Amino acid sequence: MKIPKKFFARQHEIAADFLKELDKHLDDVVSGRATEMFEVRDFAELIHVHPTHLSNTIKSATGHSPCFFFEERLMEISKSMLQNVSMPIAEIARTLTYDPSNFTKFFKHFSGQTPKQYREAYFQSLSQKAEVVTI
Repeated sequence: MKIPKKFFARQHEIAADFLKELDKHLDDVVSGRATEMFEVRDFAELIHVHPTHLSNTIKSATGHSPCFFFEERLMEISKSMLQNVSMPIAEIARTLTYDPSNFTKFFKHFSGQTPKQYREAYFQSLSQKAEVVTI
């Protein structure tokens, strides 16, 4: 049986809507307009589909679960925030709705290093680049 093209178009529409809402929500969290992280069911409600359908559709359309995109985007934001030396790691954690110790566990799980280690390595790499430029 041939699957109609309309089915695939709707899959990609749902995935795109999810990614758009995810970015919007994370921007709200970072800016302080939202104080709690959404779950898959919250995103499903926003785009008017069942949570299971949302998860299955995103997995089918992209090959990844919704959590993959959520965690990937959180890591991008975390790394960006860690590059600001004036913002304490505990404040970054709270901004992203984490307890500081849970943030450290989350970050280490996905990056292989603690937020402090990441920050130190980042600034060390910047100083090494500056030395190369001045030579």
